[in-house]
Order: sequence, then C-alpha cells, then structure tokens
Amino acid sequence: MSDLQITGLTHSYAPGTRVLGGLDLTVPGGRLAAVLGPSGCGKTTMLRIVAGFLRPDGGAVELGGRTVTGPGVHLPPERRRIGIVPQEGALFPHLDVGRNVAFGLTRQTRAERLRRTEEMLELVGLPGYGPRMPHQLSGGQQQRVSLARALAPAPALVLLDEPFNALDSALRAGVRADVRTALRASGATGVLVTHDQQEALSTADLVAVVRSGQVAQCGTPEEVYRRPADPWVAAFVGGAMLLPGSGEGSTARTALGPVPLEVPVESGSGTVVLRPEQLALTAPPDATAHGTVADISFHGADTLVTVTVPGVDTPVQVRATGPVDERPGDAVGITVTGTTALHRTAEQAPAPEQAVTGRHV
Repeated sequence: MSDLQITGLTHSYAPGTRVLGGLDLTVPGGRLAAVLGPSGCGKTTMLRIVAGFLRPDGGAVELGGRTVTGPGVHLPPERRRIGIVPQEGALFPHLDVGRNVAFGLTRQTRAERLRRTEEMLELVGLPGYGPRMPHQLSGGQQQRVSLARALAPAPALVLLDEPFNALDSALRAGVRADVRTALRASGATGVLVTHDQQEALSTADLVAVVRSGQVAQCGTPEEVYRRPADPWVAAFVGGAMLLPGSGEGSTARTALGPVPLEVPVESGSGTVVLRPEQLALTAPPDATAHGTVADISFHGADTLVTVTVPGVDTPVQVRATGPVDERPGDAVGITVTGTTALHRTAEQAPAPEQAVTGRHV
C-alpha cells in the first residue's frame, strides 16, 4: 500500500488564470479518496499532474515515499505505477476483453498474462468474459473491464476520472460498489474525481472538497457532511439551510427557533447550517417556527417538503421519512432536532447556487 502526498501544487494554463493555488492532499495507502468540487475548481488538472500528463508550476507529488513530480523531478507516466480508469471505459474496440485487460502486461510471459487476466476479471465480477468484444458489453461491464485493465499491472495508485458519468442511475450504485470492493481487494490506493456529492459520500473513505484550486476540507464522509468547515462546504456537500444566527453558550438563536450547538461559543453572530433531516414537521402549537407548505417532492424512501417561513429569505426544506399527509397550502410547524455549529461571519466564503436557492441536492 502506497501513500499519496500532494504538497503545494500550483498550475496556470495562462497568465492570470491560475487553476491550482497551492493544493495539499494526503491519501493513506489502501484508501479511496473522492476529490469533489464544482466545474473549473481544478480537480481534473490535479489528476493529470498526478498521472504525469501535465507538469505543475510548483509543488510536489510523492507516491509511496518516492517523488514523482517536484523541483527538478518529473517521472513519465509509464514509470509511476499508476493505473487510470477514464470516463466511459475507453476500451480498445478492436481487442477482446482479455487482451484489453492484458494490454499493460508487457513483461510477463503469455501464461502469466493469461493467469493475471483471469484473476482481474474474477476480481471485478466478470469471470469468463475474456473472449467477448467491448461492443458486446453493457456500460457497467465496460467500466469494470476498464478497472481490471488498470489493476492488472499491480499499480500503487488508481485514478478514476468521473468513471460513472455515462451510466444510468439504476446502474451506478451497483458499479460503484463493485469498483470499491475491487480496489479494497487489490490493496491499491485510489483517487476518484467527481462532481457528484452522493457518489463521493457513499463510495469513498475520504472526501476532499476543492474550492478555487485548494482543498477547503478533507475528512471522512461523515465528518465533511456533519461538521463542514464553512457554510460553502456545507451547501456544496448535500442540501443545507444557511440561517443567520446569534450564539451564546450552547445555543444559537435563529428564525427557526433555538438551535443547540456542538461547541459552546462566546456571544456573537454568524451562520448556522442545518440539514433537511435536522428539521421536523410538528403540530403548530408544539413548533418553534411556523410556515406554509409550498411544495412536496416524494423520493420513495423520503419526502422533501418545502416550507415558506416568515422572516426566512429562502424556502425551508424538511426531509421526512416516507410519504407525508401535508399538502401545498397547509399550515405547518417546524422544530429543529440535533446539533450544529455557528460559523462566524468572517470565516464565510461565497455560497454556491444551491445554498442561495435552497434546492435539494
């Protein structure tokens, strides 16, 4: 297992258009990290630098304690022991599955290549698929073959560049689970670049949220979701309600009522972050806030209820388990459950669009 260490990575494609501004990231060996961020934040540029396809302006990349990119050092891609799973599989259409998987096994004997190919196809759940051609496979099967090809040379690191984009939603969850299982079984370190928040949270061991060419926060999926570094991260990683609040001690006062704080604060104002599942619909007499149902969106396992509340600029979204009895136009009460943090105003970054509009993501 090889650690990936990225330190102070900078890159500009043209003067005055800096894409990476000192990006730092550490991925422990054998772990899968998801690099999450909006379009243009620099995550793909970082991936290309790690792979060796692009020289950075500054900074260093170490893999297993060996510098592959740094001052005076730039190993070519073929010497880095890095496997790549691109978007849409990118299999060679004129080669069958077996020869696709064995493509990077140039130093083994024919018997060794055959044995390794069979091992990798078994690992990704496609035993016996060697003679098939790529056009005979489904999109999910092609992605698994692409992963088998990347893992066949026993790389120290596997880079996955938004590999599930071309798959339909019903297929994505299964393929993501298969990819995660295969990576863990191989012992390789993995980096998944994605803009899909749910994909990052459900698949990775670590989530690194990138903003303007730097890592705004890196931690376990639960840490990033439940304890975001600032309101921008909170709004980008899942749905979030950002409310002005005034804190003192272990409570913050908001337009939705008092909110318990995880960490007591001295008196002061800031922003309180609430997730939709931290809000509950209650009978008006027992509520800390009151409003009117504006919209109901049923998702099967849960229902997202949008409520307009006097004194709150954006619609309030409440996530309830299963279906609800309320209908648009009904008067409802809202109660806050759980705890949160008060982010001081000076620490805030500009919130992304979904935080302004209150959309469910």
